[in-house]
Order: sequence, then structure tokens, then C-alpha cells
Amino acid sequence: MTHIIRPADIADAAAICHIYNPYILDTVISFETEPVTPEQMGQRILDITANLPWLVCVDGEQILGYAYATKWRARAAYQHAVESSVYMSPLAAGKGLGTALYNALIAELEKLPVHTVIGGIALPNAASVGLHEKMGYVKVAHFAQVGKKFDRWIDVGYWQRVL
Repeated sequence: MTHIIRPADIADAAAICHIYNPYILDTVISFETEPVTPEQMGQRILDITANLPWLVCVDGEQILGYAYATKWRARAAYQHAVESSVYMSPLAAGKGLGTALYNALIAELEKLPVHTVIGGIALPNAASVGLHEKMGYVKVAHFAQVGKKFDRWIDVGYWQRVL
């Protein structure tokens, strides 16, 4: 498989929705409950890329996954902390592309005044925990039953990587 990693743009919104919406509809990985439209995703891309990176992994014309960073919290003292996210198409599972995306995202974050990167993971999720720990993130928190989706309570863990 040949792939490139590049910055996302608004034209990628529909393909990103195609990857993301099954996570909303079929899993507890995302705490959103309604599918995202391409217009909404396009606005998210514009909002995030004004200050932080959003990357896509592309094979030919097909987007296989994406990763981005958002502000961790709004208050000024948190300005050097971000939260990272990565979502992959099932077509990309087990091919190392999530690792490639996260490596590229971290490289972009290291160019910015970012000091720490935080990943929140709905638990259990062995694949995401494994990816984060492989990337040097360390578990720093575990919150029990903080989300409810599909009529069940969901724990969330937080992993942190200091750059």
C-alpha cells in the first residue's frame, strides 16, 4: 500500500465523515450520537486548522484515516496543551497507518508552542491504548462511568505525552 500524509482541507470533509460516522453510529469510541454532515465536518476542519494540524492519510484518491489536535482547555494557562485524535478506516486496520499519522501529527505539534499532548480513550479499547502507548503516551487518569451511550455507562482514560 502506498500512502501519503498531508494536511486536511475542506474538500476532504465527506470522506472524513465516511470514516467517522460509523464510529458515532456503531461504537462508543466517539461520544457523539448523531452523524456529522460534510458541511459540519468542513467547518470543524476550518476551525481546527486555523491554529492546529489536521492530517489525512491518502492512498491514491482514498482517505484511509485522519489525525488532528484540538485545544485541551480554553483557559490561558492551558495554551500549550492539546488533545489528539486519530480515526482510521477499517481498510487501514493493522497496516501501521495510525502510527504513521500519529508520528506526522506529533512532528507538526513539535513545530508549535505545544508542550503536552493528551489522548482521551473510551474504555475498553485495546487498539487505541496500544497505539497511544506505542507513541510514548502514559496513562495519567481513569474516570469511571462518565459517558452513557447505547444504554451503558462508559469509562474514559487519559494518556499524556510530554513533547
